[in-house]
Amino acid sequence: MKNQTGKEGEAFAVKYLRKKGYRIMASNYQTPIGEIDIVARDGDTIVFVEVKTRQSLLYGYPSEAVTWRKRERLKRLALYYLKVHRMLGASGRFDVIGLYLKDGTYQVQHIVDAFEV
Repeated sequence: MKNQTGKEGEAFAVKYLRKKGYRIMASNYQTPIGEIDIVARDGDTIVFVEVKTRQSLLYGYPSEAVTWRKRERLKRLALYYLKVHRMLGASGRFDVIGLYLKDGTYQVQHIVDAFEV
């Protein structure tokens, strides 16, 4: 159930970003050191997106699950992506999309430029 909720949330986030004009470059991008939920382009900026989906706020808002440790891991994953795709000079940023499923509808919290590199 938990994994299915995450997959559905990521699929929703891809559609959400497309509607906002982002170009999706990859979703569920696998590396030897982990997975990047979504890699997108917002104009000339490469955006690494972490998606967190929850069905309850019992443990806080979804975006609060992106801890310091998770941010550090995302930075390593992004560097790996940029190296592999020969894009090290590109400007990039990290966004977090928190989704809370309430009464069958996603409540969206999109934090642009969520943390520093």
